Amino acid sequence: MLLVGLTGGIGSGKSTVARMLEKRGAVVFDADVLARQAVAPGTPGFEKVVERFGPNVLAPGGGLDREALASIVFSDPAARRDLEGIVHPEVRRMFAEGCEEYRDSDRVVVFSAPLLVETGMHTAFDLLIVVSAPVATQIERLMRDRGMAERDVQARIDAQLPLEAKAEAADVLVDNEGTLEDLEAQVERVWRNLVTRAGSGAS
Repeated sequence: MLLVGLTGGIGSGKSTVARMLEKRGAVVFDADVLARQAVAPGTPGFEKVVERFGPNVLAPGGGLDREALASIVFSDPAARRDLEGIVHPEVRRMFAEGCEEYRDSDRVVVFSAPLLVETGMHTAFDLLIVVSAPVATQIERLMRDRGMAERDVQARIDAQLPLEAKAEAADVLVDNEGTLEDLEAQVERVWRNLVTRAGSGAS
């Protein structure tokens, strides 16, 4: 098993790269999906979040109101650290469990997460891929694709390590400033390299 970390800033195209790798045969674990599972109703994580942040973060259906929670944690670093302290250990546990069946295989296993470098978790991988794009492009994409206000986009970008710092930790840097075709070509080259390394047992 070749264990690959995949990260990048919000709006950089990390999820698009993850889908391209999955299409080519990678096993992809998405930290955002695992994070939602970690705080789903009925889980210990859910109870801890409600205990810490109160009933105002509950949606009418009984789950978490993710927008209400985001508005709190992206304007209060201490609150964000508290939430991460609840969610991150559970995400790591679920990822480790999910990897077990591939442990002795030659599969490429990708963990896609926005905060790999910030948490220091990137050192646990055989290879780190960082997807990069200029801040102006990140803002434009999120306003266009998610309908987010510019100030909300900026707050989320500010909550993450600058992409330049993440790039310094990268083994492979994917530049996503160009077209989707440009990105596909880069991912194809990266994928061939990953398959070769996984097959040879290199890490």
